[in-house]
Order: sequence, then C-alpha cells, then structure tokens
Amino acid sequence: MDYYQILEIQSSASAEEVKRAYRRLVKKYHPDSQEETANHEEIIKINAAYEVLGDQKNRLNYDRTLANKQYNSVNYRQSKSESASQYYHAERRSHQAQDISQFEWLNNVYAPLNYLIEEIINPLEDELDELSADPFDDDLMSIFCNYLDNCQGYYERGKSILKSQPNPRRYAGVAANCYYCLNHISDAIEELQRFTMSYDYDCLHTAQELFRLAMEVNEEARYMVNQTSY
Repeated sequence: MDYYQILEIQSSASAEEVKRAYRRLVKKYHPDSQEETANHEEIIKINAAYEVLGDQKNRLNYDRTLANKQYNSVNYRQSKSESASQYYHAERRSHQAQDISQFEWLNNVYAPLNYLIEEIINPLEDELDELSADPFDDDLMSIFCNYLDNCQGYYERGKSILKSQPNPRRYAGVAANCYYCLNHISDAIEELQRFTMSYDYDCLHTAQELFRLAMEVNEEARYMVNQTSY
C-alpha cells in the first residue's frame, strides 16, 4: 500500500499539497457525504495515509522505508543478472565437447524460443489498453490475468527449450541474450501479477520497463543471428 498513491499525489508533494489532497478525498469518500463515491473503506485508507504523510517525522521515516525497498529491489535484480551470467558460463563449460550443428540449434531452439518471446511481449500494450478502460472491472481484470497465465506458460516452455540443447559456440552470444531476455520477462510477469493484486502502478511501470529491456535484448539476439548466419 503506497500512501502517496492513496492520496493521489507525488512523493515530492509539499505539506500544503498533502493537506489539500486529503481534504478533497475525504469530501469525495466520506460516508456522511451525499456523494455517490462515499466509501467507508476508502476513508480508512485515506486517514491512515494522512496520519503518516501529514506528519513531518512520520513522513521522513516512511520515505526512508520506500527508499530501502527500492534499493533492495535493485540489489535483487542485480543478483539475478549475476546468476544469469554464472548460469551461461557454467552451461558453456559443461557442453564444450557437445557442440551440435548450427542449423539444428537455430531451428530447434532459437526459432521456437523467439516465437514464444514474441507471444509474450507483442500483446502487452493492447492488453494494457483494454484493462485501462477500468482496471477495477472484474471482467477486464480476468482477461488480463488470463494473458499473464499464458505468459507464464510461454515463459516456462521457453526456459525448457533453451536448456534442451547446448548452443554452438558461434551462437554463444545469442544464447546468452535469450537467457537475459527470459530473465527480464520473468521479473516483468512477477511485477504485473503484483499489480493485479495491489493496483500498485509502480509495479506496472516497472513491468513495462522490464518488457522494454526484454525486447531490446531479443532484438539484439535477432541481429546477432542475422550477422552470424552469413
């Protein structure tokens, strides 16, 4: 639960902006108001947010907590990237003596893997556009969750395909990029799943950035395939 999002303000908002936001939302959701939006549960969350952000000391402590969460998240992703690198080098060492034909690897591994990656990445913007009509609509959210379930299935299949055969030395860089791409996709799916539970738009924005990175890495892999195929 992000208190800044609850009050619909930026983390840089002044004390006066915090007060104005609080008053506006209380007026909108107060159970005693005549507004159709009156909502007791929302008032509870708004009051909790203002109790923290409306007090300078509490807000400083809260901001430190948010900063620590972001720092830990960055460290986690760096750790996963290091693990990806270790995985790739370990795989190369274990399969040096098992080099297979380039044509076979491209057709049995790279081509189906690339198809699955595109099945995950390409529909994202359209799926988000549909959901944005009303993220709180159960039917729309159910459709989006089905998309995420499909993505998870594609990701698991892609991971298995990549591990199914050792890559030829000529395509070592392509294989590494494919692994990094799947790594970004896995993180992005996790963030989107969190969004569907919490409506935390930071998770959504993080997922979109991870999908963008996955697309860049996948395009780099495709470029390398084209260059080494000649």
